[in-house]
Amino acid sequence: MGIREEVYYEGGPHIGDLIINLLIGLTVVGIPLTVGAIVRALWLRFRITDRRVTVTGGWQGRDRTDVIYSEIVKVVKVPRGIGLWGDMVLTLKNGSRLELRAIPNFREVYDYINEKIAAKNPQYTAPANK
Repeated sequence: MGIREEVYYEGGPHIGDLIINLLIGLTVVGIPLTVGAIVRALWLRFRITDRRVTVTGGWQGRDRTDVIYSEIVKVVKVPRGIGLWGDMVLTLKNGSRLELRAIPNFREVYDYINEKIAAKNPQYTAPANK
């Protein structure tokens, strides 16, 4: 029997990402962005716990990536949708990156992830800029 994980956030991308991209999709140029937003809304799911970050996505949600905090060396956040949601990129020790797109409450999620990384990875220093 495994150790229970405390879930901080579990859910999909911010609904605003879908709404904005649906509006952009009214133009021919915006159709690919709209398709991407629909696929994210249908199948992209995040689960952030006190032990790991899990991203489930891909076609019909078949791809799953789990990352434990001690493997993360850098976190970058970018606000989207007038700051209502944002994207994050987690860089891992092996150089690979995990992208989290359209995260609701991304500032709080960013702070939570940085706090957990600092606890699990003594060499990690959280960025000073908030």
